[in-house]
Amino acid sequence: MKRYAPLDKALFVENRKRLSGLLHSCSLVVLNSNDIMPTNADGTMPFLQNSDLFYLSGIDQEESILLMFPDFPNEEFREILFLRETNEEIAIWEGHKYTKEEAREVSGIQTVMWLTQFERVFASLMHEARRVYLNTNEYLRAVPKVETCDARFVKWCQEYYPLHKYDRLAPHMHKLRAVKSAEEIKVMQEACNITEKGFRRVLSFVKPGVMEYEIEAEYLHEFVRNRSRGFAYEPIVASGANACVLHYIANSMPCQSGDLLLMDVGAEYANYNADMTRTIPVSGKFTSRQREVYNAVLRVQREAMKLLRPGNVIREYQREVEKLMESELIGLGLLDRQDVKNQNPKQPLLKKYFMHGTSHHLGLDVHDVGNVYRNFEPGMVFTVEPGIYIREEGIGIRLENNVVIREDGIEDLMSNIPIEAEEIEDLMNQ
Repeated sequence: MKRYAPLDKALFVENRKRLSGLLHSCSLVVLNSNDIMPTNADGTMPFLQNSDLFYLSGIDQEESILLMFPDFPNEEFREILFLRETNEEIAIWEGHKYTKEEAREVSGIQTVMWLTQFERVFASLMHEARRVYLNTNEYLRAVPKVETCDARFVKWCQEYYPLHKYDRLAPHMHKLRAVKSAEEIKVMQEACNITEKGFRRVLSFVKPGVMEYEIEAEYLHEFVRNRSRGFAYEPIVASGANACVLHYIANSMPCQSGDLLLMDVGAEYANYNADMTRTIPVSGKFTSRQREVYNAVLRVQREAMKLLRPGNVIREYQREVEKLMESELIGLGLLDRQDVKNQNPKQPLLKKYFMHGTSHHLGLDVHDVGNVYRNFEPGMVFTVEPGIYIREEGIGIRLENNVVIREDGIEDLMSNIPIEAEEIEDLMNQ
């Protein structure tokens, strides 16, 4: 039994149906689970399932393979799930593994076999297949230095079956996963709700002298007790000048009176992720300058949400957000209007204070897959995270919510998480 509540298998049945509609005729699809990654000695990292395999099957276990052959003559072999066969020794040392019946119930796939049968069955399907779709990590900023199970399989498959026509599965998965179903959004809302509980817990905990790692521990406690595996990503708990380091993850410093505390954290739930950033005053009250900058970031965030509409595209959206940010930075006295007018458009002055993108896809991966040149569509889920970082003043402020694009606007999955400066101060001083 998994920690999270079971997801409706209809989600995975529909996902496979949608993928089948994108394939060439007489095609075979192969997806492998992620490896359990080693550390040192006999240590391992916690298992994290391959996002594409989970998306198509709901199977959350290592050493699993999914085959799809939508127009194979024998209906029983159009969807096959291969699992590691358990035994008494595995059960004693590692715990329960899926039975065939459980895997059918989770995935909606009726043909479930043990891995020992894979090569024989795969050979029989390959004899009928004209095209084979193999999976790879093609995320735009991925740096794949570690060979994955999918990558090893690509080598093996092309060595033993060199005359088949091979194709990339990733573009199809990026297209499908970019638009979330109602069931997926429901699960992501739960991840956001758990994140809210962590944030509210922290608001009553933070005070001068507490350590950043103590705050991290408060979040983790609340996340895990609400059926989350924990953090969706390495948490950023950055006080004072640390908030101006975009990927600060040491979380090792004390929170000082008068400083701001930037927290970029999110809970995972059922393999889906939340991604929240809030910035609060350590002493429970913003200074006038801190509030001035804070409200500028909040205004940009709210205007950015209005730009996340069907038909827009990331590049144009980012340009529009940067124009909003330029205006706010001029108002804060950080940029000069005339200097902005005369700036090199390839090196905009605002990058000194706002140097990152405003939004990214969110879902089974925190930086979820999706084509950056594709127009926004209803059902896409994005973060909205403008920030202003003034290193010379030791001020770093970022605000981040997760929103769903709808036909007539956005649905804010974090609308219940406090964000107004006054509300944050009130909650911290109760």
